[in-house]
Order: sequence, then C-alpha cells, then structure tokens
Amino acid sequence: MLGTESRRDFAFDFQSQVSILRPSVHARRANIIVKFQDLYGFTVEGNVDDVNILNEVREKLRQQGKVWWALEASKGSNWYLQTRVSSTIKSSLNFSNLVNAIALKRLIRNGIPLVLRPKVWFSLSGAAKKKSTVPQSYYNDLIFAVEGKVTPATKQIDHDLFRTFPGHPWLDTKERHAALRRVLVAYSFRDSDVGYCQGLNYVGALLLLVMKTEEDAFWMLAVLLENVLANDCYTTNLSGCHVEQRVFKDILAKKCPRIAAHLEALKFDVSLVATEWFLCVFSKSLPSETTFRVWDLLFYEGAKVLFHVALAIFKMKEEELLVAQHVGDVINILQMTTHHLFDPDELLTVAFDKIGSLTINNISKQRKKQEPAVMAELDQRLRRLNSMIE
Repeated sequence: MLGTESRRDFAFDFQSQVSILRPSVHARRANIIVKFQDLYGFTVEGNVDDVNILNEVREKLRQQGKVWWALEASKGSNWYLQTRVSSTIKSSLNFSNLVNAIALKRLIRNGIPLVLRPKVWFSLSGAAKKKSTVPQSYYNDLIFAVEGKVTPATKQIDHDLFRTFPGHPWLDTKERHAALRRVLVAYSFRDSDVGYCQGLNYVGALLLLVMKTEEDAFWMLAVLLENVLANDCYTTNLSGCHVEQRVFKDILAKKCPRIAAHLEALKFDVSLVATEWFLCVFSKSLPSETTFRVWDLLFYEGAKVLFHVALAIFKMKEEELLVAQHVGDVINILQMTTHHLFDPDELLTVAFDKIGSLTINNISKQRKKQEPAVMAELDQRLRRLNSMIE
C-alpha cells in the first residue's frame, strides 16, 4: 500500500514524463505548428498557444490532485462513496448529506486526478457493483470460454485492432492489442445483441489506458453500455444511436435556435458529426484529457452529459457557424474546434453554465417520442433491402 507522499509522487510521475515545452518569443510570433505528446502519450499537432494551454492544464491537474489527496487524508480513501446520491433517495437525505453531494458534483466537474480516475470511475459508475454480482472468476472464465472462437464480431475486432490509436507508445503494442482484443471479444459474447460495433475499439482502448487492467476495463465497458448510455446504441441496426441523433437535433433547435435554423437552411444534418461523437463517446474527436474530463462527468451524471457537451461545441462556434455557406464549411469548423479543445474547462464551462438545464427525465421522454419513427424508418430500409436482394 502506497503512503500518502508516495501516492502523490506516483500521481504526478506520468505527467512529469511529458516535457514542458517553452516556446520562444520568435516561435510565438511565427505561430509555428509543432507536434508534441499530451498528458496521456498521444502525439498531437498544435500551435504554440496550444502547448501553453496544455501546460496550464497540467498545473490545474496538479492543484486538483492536492485537493483530492487532502480529502483522502481527512475523510478516508473511499470518502466519495458516502456522498453518492441517487435520484430515488434524494427526498430522504438530510441537509448535510445533500450539501456533501453537491460539493462532490462540483469537485468532479473540476476533474478527477489522473491516478485516482481508475478507482473513482470504477466505484461511482456502478462497475464495482456490477462486478460483485457475478463469481470472482467471471471474466477469466469468459475469456477461456471464447478462446479460439470465430464470429463476425471477432473478425471485425481483428480488423480494427491495429487501426486503434496507431503510434501510441502504450496502446500500440502487441501486449495491449491482445488485451484490448480480449476485452472486446469477451463483451461481444457477454451481450450478443451488441456483439461488436465499430467505435467500441476506441472506447475500449481509452478505458484500458485509464484502468490499466483489462478486467477493470471490461467492467467499465459493461457498465457504460448497459447502464450509462441509452439502450440499443450499439445493436446491429444502431436504433438507439438513431434515436439519440433525433433527440439531439430537437434539443439543438430549442437551445440554439439560430444555429439550428441556419443549418437547416444549408441542409446540414447534425448526425454528420454527432454520430461519431455519441458512438465513440468523443474518444476520436476531443483531445485525451478533455475526453476524460467529459467521462468523469458521464460516469457520475449519466448520458445527459453527452448532450451538454455536443451542444457546447456548436454554441462555442455560433458566430462562425452562422456565416458558413456550405456543409463542408460547417464540418471543418466543428472538426477544427473539437481537435483543438485542449482546455477542458473552456468546453465544460459552456456545456454547464451557458446551455441551461437538461434533465435525464426530459431526455427519456424525447427518446420515447422519437423511437416509433426511427423503428418505422429502419423497418422500411430493411424491407427495401430485402426487395433488392430478391
């Protein structure tokens, strides 16, 4: 067991391996584009301002880490579990517990320190509880049972493995490819309705990067697909994903009516960009630390976080989007925005302070409203496809 000081040293050891770039005045003036490694070892391209932002993010992480370690020292290693609030028991909480729960929510919105993410995610997401409902040997037994079996899912997984964050010093290795394959194949057999869907390789890889052990990554994937995200997002017909896109389009029209009206005039379908955001849970779109800050909230507050973040991306570029004249211009604006959101606070401030409230109950009502139309459309597509085959 690591002592407090040792744990603190370990918490910042990974970050210290990434050298802080100190650009010259000449470089700043020239706005030179450079390649550099971010906090999680991903090579990214950016200008000198981006490098400075990442250095600032690193310092914020250090300061946030001190807050969490101080709470661990004063309240115990699992202090946050005592303040976890579910919607079904809020009415029975006393004032003190409610204040603690609000404080925890605010703390998580400020970010969970890198080294604490594995255990905090595992506990607060419900993954630990899910794992406790099965025999301890469940994952190993599952791996043994599926070894050597070939299915359409395993073929697609094998195809995607080497395209998953190529060049990453930790993930792009034979050992990690094998671990990621076991996680994805195991889940494809756990839930045959889901099997495997393109995009899950990126999600699984980032879970593996954070959790470090493949069994914990497996359970995080399970709780994400079974409890956090909407149902049927990754089934064969992606019906849940289609529903989410319709819901998002409606919410965008209510929260950002000027943007929605302009995009409709351009005949721009928001699903052109938002499908990847939702299916890959932003893992392919946002810089790594920004993605993980979004996931900090996702595993605690639920799927409404995805809508908040997606709306924020549009809102942040409202003026640019309103003068865009072509669909391609809109896509370029949004892609450039997401790829350079190195400061998570910039995104999350808009997402939760400037968008307004979104409740999971209202989102659920919107989903139920959209489901019949989506299923009818998918059924029509299937009939059309069958007639072409015949």
